[in-house]
This record gives sequence, structure tokens and C-alpha cells, in this order.
Amino acid sequence: MIALARQDRFSIVTIIGGGTGADTPAPAWETMFGWPASGVHTLPLDVTSPGDRNIWAARLDEIVRGADRAVLLVADGLGCAASAWWARLSPADYVARIAGAVLFTPDAQDHDRAGLFESPQTRLPFPSLVIQPGGSATGMVRNTVADWGSRLVVSDRERQRDTGLVAWRQAQRLFLRLTNQVVEHEVGRAEALAGRR
Repeated sequence: MIALARQDRFSIVTIIGGGTGADTPAPAWETMFGWPASGVHTLPLDVTSPGDRNIWAARLDEIVRGADRAVLLVADGLGCAASAWWARLSPADYVARIAGAVLFTPDAQDHDRAGLFESPQTRLPFPSLVIQPGGSATGMVRNTVADWGSRLVVSDRERQRDTGLVAWRQAQRLFLRLTNQVVEHEVGRAEALAGRR
């Protein structure tokens, strides 16, 4: 676990979808941004049954409840579906503490465990950004992004890992910019409906 500087805007919670063993590939945020696999809080997705899933969700509840700032969920692979499942079924006061989510490679799922995190196809209750490396997004990814109400960023460039947290801070700024655009758009729509525009 690393300590992030206090000037960070968010309490970061990373959800590692593929486990934590020595042969587990590095999370996408590490390979793309050079950001360490561990955030302020790292919650591995070591789930093989509904009981494990419920324990995992209770742990995430506890981390979110104890955060000293708004929480930014960062997940990859099956962790994306797990984050969406948690957000739709957890108490509203916990979910309200989530500033948003950055979700990497939601199509890199473990199909044996994917059924554990099936949930209604509705918008997430917070802004989310889906980052899909590899230069293209499958139809499944595009449908998932639409269901979640997320913004999709498809990356086709290989990135040299930056030293330090510079690249990760750039990713946070990108998330904030996109989130602000979504909020401005929604406010504009609300004003138009109210006849103020």
C-alpha cells in the first residue's frame, strides 16, 4: 500500500478483478499510467460464491464509510461489474460518498465468476469513465457503457510508464474534466426543461 499526498482530491479505492497471486497480470491502471496497483485502499476481488461476494461488499461498505474524502473507485476486469453491482445494491448513503469511478477493461471478465455480479441494466448512481485499451471497444463494452451511463475512452497508443504519480494525476484531471462536462450538460438540460434557456 502506498500513501498518496494529502492534496489528492479523492480517497482512492482500487478493486483488483483478477486476484492478487504472483501470476496475476498487473491491473490496467498500472500498465497504462504507471500508477501502483495499490491505492489508499485496495480490495481484491477474491470471490467464488454468493457468500464471498456479500463479504466483499461489506468490506467495500466499510472502506467507503471510513473514507475521509469523496471516494473514487478504480477497477479493472471483473472489478468493473462488481463495482456496478455494489453501487446498485448498497445503501444510498454509502453510494452518495462515491465521487465517481474509473473502470478499465470491463470486457476482460472472468466468465466463471461474472454471474455473481449480474445486476439491472440501469445507470450508475455516480459519474463513471470506462477506459478500454487496445484501440477498439467491442459491442459488449459499448452496451455496458450505455447501460451504466458512462463515458468511454478508447486508447490505442502504447504508453511509456511515467515515474511517480504524474500520469495518474493526469488521469484524475481527465476524470474531473469529463465529470464537469456531464454535470454542465445535465444542468443545461434541467434549465431547458424548466424554461430558463
